[in-house]
Amino acid sequence: MPLYEFRCEECGVYEVMRPMAESSDPANCPSCNTRGKRIFSPPMTLSRTIRLKKVSSEPELVKRDLEPKTPRVQYHSGSRPWMVGH
Repeated sequence: MPLYEFRCEECGVYEVMRPMAESSDPANCPSCNTRGKRIFSPPMTLSRTIRLKKVSSEPELVKRDLEPKTPRVQYHSGSRPWMVGH
């Protein structure tokens, strides 16, 4: 079930979980029980929630210690050249 945000004039923003069929209906504020209007909020996806947990004002330094490996040359020493390395 989706989570929608509503705004109460006295209490502020609150969230209500309800079916999509009732998305545009007004919802009562849980604190003062007055009707609130639905406000637009962008959909929260998994990647966005992970990104929000790791907030930093500066970029993260990534250091790789691995040296690039040189490719190994395989030599054939039999009668079946298509079976190199088996």
